[in-house]
Amino acid sequence: MQHATGPGSDFATSATGPLQGLRVLDLTRVLAGPTCTQMLGDLGAEIIKIERPEAGDDTRGFAPPFIPNTRESAYFVGVNRNKKSVTVDIAKPEGQALILRLLEHCDILAENFKVGALAKYGLGYQQLKARFPRLIYCSITGFGQTGPYAPRPGYDALIQAMGGVMSLTGEPAGSPQKVGVPVADLFAGLYGCIGILAALNHRNATGEGQQIDIGMLDTHVAWLANQGMNYLATGQNPPRLGNQHPNIAPYQEFPTKDGYIILAVGNDPTFERFCKAFGQEALLADPRFATNASRVQNRQLVTDTLTPVMQGRTTAEWIEALEALKIGCGPINTLEQVFADPHVQARDMVVEMQHASGEAVKVIANPVKLSATPPSYRSPPPVLGQHTDEVLGGLLGMTEAEISGLRHKGIT
Repeated sequence: MQHATGPGSDFATSATGPLQGLRVLDLTRVLAGPTCTQMLGDLGAEIIKIERPEAGDDTRGFAPPFIPNTRESAYFVGVNRNKKSVTVDIAKPEGQALILRLLEHCDILAENFKVGALAKYGLGYQQLKARFPRLIYCSITGFGQTGPYAPRPGYDALIQAMGGVMSLTGEPAGSPQKVGVPVADLFAGLYGCIGILAALNHRNATGEGQQIDIGMLDTHVAWLANQGMNYLATGQNPPRLGNQHPNIAPYQEFPTKDGYIILAVGNDPTFERFCKAFGQEALLADPRFATNASRVQNRQLVTDTLTPVMQGRTTAEWIEALEALKIGCGPINTLEQVFADPHVQARDMVVEMQHASGEAVKVIANPVKLSATPPSYRSPPPVLGQHTDEVLGGLLGMTEAEISGLRHKGIT
C-alpha cells in the first residue's frame, strides 16, 4: 500500500507529472465528471473544484457507507483526491463574476450540467470562447450537446439500458442486467479525459481552445466493441449468454468441487492442451469440438461436456494445474479477496492518504503506470469549502474582509 502526503501539503506548487502547470476549473459533480478531473489531477494538474455552499457535490450525501470516523461518504472520497474545494453559488451574479475571474487563471473548464444550464449563468462555451480563446471546455452530459435527446438528464442505469449493454448482460432465460459498477459514468469520464488531452495537444500547436462534447450514450455505444460489431456484421441482436463469450468457447465460468472458476480457452492449440492434459483426447476427434467456430456453434454441448470434468477438482487445484499449462483461468473473487490479492497489493492499487479530519483514508489508486512521470497523490479528497480562502485569496488576491463579505451573502 502506498502512503501519500498529508492535508497540509501545497499541491499546487508540489505537483509533479505530465500535466504539471495546468489548472482546471472543475464544475463537475457525482461520477462521470469527477472521474475525468481526478485523472487530470493524478497526472499533475491543479484542480479547483467548485461546490455549492453548504450542500456541495451530491455524492457527499451518497451514504452510507461513510469513511470511518469522518463525515465523508466513501462515494465522494473515491473520485475527488488531488482537488481543492471552493464553494461558490454560481446562480448568483457575484458567484458568476468569481467564476469568470478564476477562468483568467485556468486552462480547462470541465462541467457536467444539463445542456444549456450554464448558459443561463453566462458560463456556456459560446459565451466564454471569445473572452478565453485558449480555454478548453469539456462538457459531459447524458446525450451530448446535439440530437433529439440532448435536453434529457443522463443516469448510469438509464444509459446502460438505452445503450444496449443490459440486453447483453444476464442469464439467457433471466432478465436483462446492468453491470454491477457504473460503467457508463466511468467510461464517459475517461473519454472526456482523452478528449481534453487531445485538445491540449492541439492548443499547444495552434494556441486555440475548443469545446469537447461527451455524451454518455455515445461513449456507451463506442464500447459495445465486439458485440456491437457482431450486430453490424449480421443484423441480428446478440443474445444474453450469462458468463459465456460470444465468439470463443469454452470461455466462461464452471462449477468446481468447492466453488467456481473462470476458464478462458482462447484458441485451438490451448483447447488441445487442455484435452490432452485432463483425459479428454476423444473430444479432439469430434468435429463439434475440433475448432473454436464449431465449439461456439455447439456451446451448450461444450458446457455440458466439460462441467462434470471441472467439478472433479477444487478451484485451487484447477488453478494450479491450468496455470502450469499456461491456460487462462482465475477464481471469482469477492472484493475482500481482490484487495487481499498479492498481485493487486504488489501493484500498489490501494493508497492511504491523511484526510483533513485527521483520519487515514484508503482510496483506490490510479492504474496508469508511467515510468518517468507517475501519478501522484498529493492531497486527500477535501472537506467542503476547505480551500475557498486559499484560492480566492492566493489566486485572485482577495482580502479576508472581501471573502468574509461574500460568505455572509451566501456567495461562498
